Amino acid sequence: MPTSDNVREKFLKFFKEKKHAIIPSASLIPENDPTVLFTTAGMHPLVPFLLGEQHPSGKRLANFQKCVRTVDIDEVGDRWHLTFFEMLGNWSLGDYFKKEAIEWSHEFLTKKKWLGFDSERIHVSCFEGDKDAPKDAEAAKVWQSLGIPSERIHFYSKKENWWGPAGQTGPCGPDTEMFYDTKKISHKGECGPWCSCGRFVEVWNDVFMQYNKTAEGKFIPLKQKNVDTGMGLERVAAVIDGLDSVFETDLMVGAFNKVKELGNQKLVEKNMNSVRIITDHLRAAAFILGDEVGIVPSNVDQGYVVRRLIRRSIRHARLVGIEGHFTSEVAGEVVKRFQGIYPELRKSRERIFSELDREEAKFLNTIHKGLSLAQKEISALEKEAKTVFPTKAAFDLYQSFGFPIEMTEEIVREKGFKLNKEDFFKKLAEHQELSRKATEKKFKGGLADTQSKTIRMHTATHLLHAALRKVLGEHVAQKGSNITTERLRFDFSHPEKVPEEKLREVEALVNEKVREGLSVKMEVMSPQQAKKDGAIGLFASKYGEKVKVYTVFDQKTGKFFSKEICGGPHVNNTKEVGKFRIVKEEGISAGVRRIKAVVE
Repeated sequence: MPTSDNVREKFLKFFKEKKHAIIPSASLIPENDPTVLFTTAGMHPLVPFLLGEQHPSGKRLANFQKCVRTVDIDEVGDRWHLTFFEMLGNWSLGDYFKKEAIEWSHEFLTKKKWLGFDSERIHVSCFEGDKDAPKDAEAAKVWQSLGIPSERIHFYSKKENWWGPAGQTGPCGPDTEMFYDTKKISHKGECGPWCSCGRFVEVWNDVFMQYNKTAEGKFIPLKQKNVDTGMGLERVAAVIDGLDSVFETDLMVGAFNKVKELGNQKLVEKNMNSVRIITDHLRAAAFILGDEVGIVPSNVDQGYVVRRLIRRSIRHARLVGIEGHFTSEVAGEVVKRFQGIYPELRKSRERIFSELDREEAKFLNTIHKGLSLAQKEISALEKEAKTVFPTKAAFDLYQSFGFPIEMTEEIVREKGFKLNKEDFFKKLAEHQELSRKATEKKFKGGLADTQSKTIRMHTATHLLHAALRKVLGEHVAQKGSNITTERLRFDFSHPEKVPEEKLREVEALVNEKVREGLSVKMEVMSPQQAKKDGAIGLFASKYGEKVKVYTVFDQKTGKFFSKEICGGPHVNNTKEVGKFRIVKEEGISAGVRRIKAVVE
């Protein structure tokens, strides 16, 4: 059995023995969480339960979760950082806390029955404390009781040892991180977990959710204290096998070797960072494209990220001598390795390959256009006897055509001109700051926002889904949703544009059910019972043994209008929703439409 599969199996077995329910991996696209584009940790699907809702599987949970993080994208290319990764996690929802979590982490890492790491090579970090929260002496004390001496316990600031919230509000708290000394790198001067040389590899993180950050920036102690842990599977597999990087693990080596095979050997050896970037980005793109929601490359949100990953990999392919179409070949290795663990990749393999081929063709066309425009600019400069390529022209090529600055620089240098990259990156930073502010405004709802209007929007989404199915037909199925305090966005399957009169019919039906004051109830049951009772759900193959079902029904007749498997939260009566209004309807991909709506 491959090392990574063995680690997954052992992890779930260990926590099952500790009376944890094993829950399935959620989608990469968060449902009803407007603050993040992707599931960046196992906690995202569990936020309502971390805030106090009852989870259908109980208070102790464990799983392995597929995750995407783009915050470290500029660090991808080294030996350890990844965009897509698998996270092994266990949670306590108001049950055990620091003592048990740390003791079990140490037991799983060091006992021969489990991973068998040398305890003498484990370093840990804890929160040093600040004006918002005290020093985490409690966690340090537990580590000392397990034999970790004070010289291997390091205290860091909130930047390093604090988790969450991803948005402006939500559950958060100090964490304790575990690092393994690989002893593979030796250099002058002091070295430890703080050093970026790569000798110390972070393998696990225990987060203690003690606080809820309010919109005013206050940290209020939670009534329900939770534990949220995350162990990076790729890093652990690399440490166990004594490898120099995550790219050599059984999880990545197939795609990694395929990239090297497709490239020019001399250029591959010279540009190993590019080989890693290509491998990482196309693995991430394959998982995003293969997700149940059906994301495709575009200029917004998740589609923009996957487009950037694909195009960045194509640019780096030039640096290692890969010519022509290649992305599907690398993605094929990803699908082959993971389709047994994540069946959605097998189901979506043809769509993954076709979207990669389409985007690759688009970008190659973009490069052609960029080359043409760059040459026109150069010709004009030659006539004017100038020697510096204008920053504005370089930025326009980058912004309007997605033309990489590295390619512009390469062309400019070949023609004997200069490019002021410092000015370019200054202009880029200004642009990114404007984008950041716009994004903050767009996602200002906060992590799994539980404000009243957001909850109203959530229930309105269920009413909209049911109304669409009644007006357009039962072929309508949810393909994704995104909710903020300002609007709801609902993606659904439908082969053509929805006529205006049908949209008004849907809108009227939702408002009719709002006026009727239907009741909303929650029940916990098995997925099988939920389907038998007529419930619908977004990810039918991804439920655990128990699910929460929200029913919108008439108390007098008992007849339901909507019944969906959902994590919540919702209003108690539809009259609380307010007036519903459809703002826009549009297509986002083949067979998928999008409605944007508001409640007033």
